[in-house]
Amino acid sequence: MARWGALPPQQGTHELSASTQFPSWPHGTTVLAFTYQNGVLIAGDRRATEGFQIASIRMDKVFQTDAFSAMAIAGAAGPCVEMAKLFRIELEHYEKLDGKPLTCEGKANRLGDMVKANFPLVLQGLVVIPLFVGYDQKRKIGRLFKYDITGGRYEDAEFHAVGSGGKDARMTLKEHFRKQLPEDHAIHLAIRALINAAEEDVGTGGPDLFRRIFPTVKLVDPAGVRDVEDTQLASVCQALIPQQRES
Repeated sequence: MARWGALPPQQGTHELSASTQFPSWPHGTTVLAFTYQNGVLIAGDRRATEGFQIASIRMDKVFQTDAFSAMAIAGAAGPCVEMAKLFRIELEHYEKLDGKPLTCEGKANRLGDMVKANFPLVLQGLVVIPLFVGYDQKRKIGRLFKYDITGGRYEDAEFHAVGSGGKDARMTLKEHFRKQLPEDHAIHLAIRALINAAEEDVGTGGPDLFRRIFPTVKLVDPAGVRDVEDTQLASVCQALIPQQRES
């Protein structure tokens, strides 16, 4: 078991009091993204954990960052949400000053800088690992970027998943992903990957038909960022769960 705050404070880093260490930071998740026929899909489960307890069953981990981009977060909940909000504000501020939005590449680079700036907190255990997707209006394609804890940025042409259940989700994507998937097939694949991850990972919450809690799924295409409605997600989950039981 990793102990938060076990490393001594480094010069120039933020010191954390005992009250802001491990038990107060919900964590554990699965977020994923992949390209499909019209653009790129990004999705995440809704569970946040605090030690051995469930801290939240309705946490949002996927955020629209501007009209043509979105990001998902994995890691310590507080810094993750703060980074997502700050990133959105910075993109809005840039567009107001320059009169036009950053390019897709520029947005991905800026998010990498923010992850790099968080590295002092990584030494204290407050890790933030985002996924970033955008529709590149110049190249007319959906693009997916992943990051490491030092801010390294890597573009993936097909799919990726991160978080405590990321490995299980990637296995499902690796098996079923196909290039140019139609939109409805892409939504089915995203939900299937999250259900499989939830079956193997205690930090990932599966769909809850009784409480009407479903994963967050967003589509980024030439029309911008769109949310997949709960009614559609419910029908997908109702079709997939019996299949999972049979298999």
